[in-house]
Amino acid sequence: MATTVRARDDVELLAVAGSSGMVLAGESRGLAGRGQALRLALPTGPGRLAAAAELVAATLAAIERRDEVGLPGCGPVAFAALPFAEEAPASVVVPRVVVGRADDGTRWVTTVEPPGAPPLAPVAPASGPGPAPGSFRVHAPRAPAAWCDAVAEAVEALRAGVAAKVVLAREVVVEADAALDRGAVLRRLAAASPSSSMVYAVDGLLGASPELLVSRTGDIVRSHPMAGTTARTGDPSVDARLAATLLASAKDRAEHQITIDMVLDTVLPFCSYVDSEPEPSIVAAGNVQHLASLVEGRLSSPPVSVLALVAVLHPTPAVCGWPRAEARALIERLEGLDRGGYAGAVGWVDADGNGRFAVAIRGLELDGRRARVMAGTGIVADSDPLTELDETRAKLQGVLSAVVRP
Repeated sequence: MATTVRARDDVELLAVAGSSGMVLAGESRGLAGRGQALRLALPTGPGRLAAAAELVAATLAAIERRDEVGLPGCGPVAFAALPFAEEAPASVVVPRVVVGRADDGTRWVTTVEPPGAPPLAPVAPASGPGPAPGSFRVHAPRAPAAWCDAVAEAVEALRAGVAAKVVLAREVVVEADAALDRGAVLRRLAAASPSSSMVYAVDGLLGASPELLVSRTGDIVRSHPMAGTTARTGDPSVDARLAATLLASAKDRAEHQITIDMVLDTVLPFCSYVDSEPEPSIVAAGNVQHLASLVEGRLSSPPVSVLALVAVLHPTPAVCGWPRAEARALIERLEGLDRGGYAGAVGWVDADGNGRFAVAIRGLELDGRRARVMAGTGIVADSDPLTELDETRAKLQGVLSAVVRP
């Protein structure tokens, strides 16, 4: 039984998630959950997300609902951090308690009571952290020069017509002398990110993503793809000049258009109408800024679940490349790392198929004293390896500054 009631008092969503809960939250909306009513293992292999959408929908539909609010995100909700690779194991979690907040300020609490479950503890911040780390070791498993060699090899393949674009990522590992406090890292990431970013935490994956993979609210579908990046210094005049250069860059505009075209072509079969903004805008994301274009459409009746849309959109050219199969093959041959949750999809889906999923970037995988931080960059036929290396360094630094603290 899932029971949803209005909440009179506001609750900080990051506090609800605490050190082990789940959250996907922006400036004015979001959901946070704690506890586990059930965990559902998802199928693996080709087509796994389409099968997962049906499995999750059937599981949530089987939970009886009492709902006095009736907004998307009410009733039983499944959180998921879906990895980049289709063959990687994944699961969804239905929390025991979920706190929600809508754009109009409406707040609610949903409790899920499995048969025979013990009473729920009150929603409150998790217990305080242990001793803070005093020292850190930060290292890149792959030398920057070796990664640049991989980029040069990718450029040769793209010039030969193997693909139009491929995204290659780098990894930096942080090892501390004491356990890293997930809640503290998440709060730092949230504080350093623009209000438009989505703060996320599911299992050991956490971050603050600027990129909306897809959302479904009733019959409205939205996506906010980003591709094309430049630095952000904090000096308004310098940043404006860099943004103007990015908007005028033929390379970056072409890379961006690949992603927009893919999103439009992919969601069109599910829609009665879909379109994108005529020109990209600049979106700030910490110490970098991106080209971004909002895509919005109206789904045909009956509207498909947000998970079904995730299944066809993930991974976008912004984190994989294009065409998808050829880009995946180049990643497998050249990247030299297991992405895990990086560049996957993280978010939630409710029993009616509404939901919101971010692209899992600007984050890390946290396991006790160890954190894996990854960042990627889009490679096209005229890419320069050293320039691409600088872009990954800027993206990595934005996350590392929230992890490595005295």
